[in-house]
Amino acid sequence: MDVIAMILMIIGALNWGAIGIAQFDVVAALFGGMSSIVSRIIYTLVGLAGIWGIYMLVRGDRKNKRE
Repeated sequence: MDVIAMILMIIGALNWGAIGIAQFDVVAALFGGMSSIVSRIIYTLVGLAGIWGIYMLVRGDRKNKRE
């Protein structure tokens, strides 16, 4: 689960980088616009991966405190 979440977070980060640098939304361009169902699913998965990333960060912090 951690690897999948990390891949999705990287996809999201690269997409936001493209938006910031070139004003180009790669996900929307590939999957038919921001309001297409496929794009919305990808945006949702990236958002859920971000939430999982927060959990990984907190979980990792707890591991370090136990040692």
